[in-house]
Amino acid sequence: MTNIVLNVLVLVALVAVSWRVLRGLRPWALVWTAFHLCVLTMIFDTLMIAADLYVFDEDKILGVYLWGAPLEDFAYAIAASLAMPVLWTVLERRSARRAGGPAGDPAAPAAGEGAA
Repeated sequence: MTNIVLNVLVLVALVAVSWRVLRGLRPWALVWTAFHLCVLTMIFDTLMIAADLYVFDEDKILGVYLWGAPLEDFAYAIAASLAMPVLWTVLERRSARRAGGPAGDPAAPAAGEGAA
């Protein structure tokens, strides 16, 4: 299996699992984040490859490079730009439910806490 196939499968699974949360997030914020993470990936992957910190098996990659970074490496930046806001949102909602806040209000006092 080539890296691009594995990357596509992981991204499809990530979107499928987190679709309900992703629909509620602002799309331009996700795109803007993905763009910046991809630019950083392009810069730092190119530098690390040029410094011989790691090498890619030519049989496992497409051979398409953006600057000096293989196309497959950008899937990690895209996955992070989707997974982190989803995780943040889910954990925030969970924390609000535990606190007993109305309709996910994280500022509401937890159950059993009152003004002294």
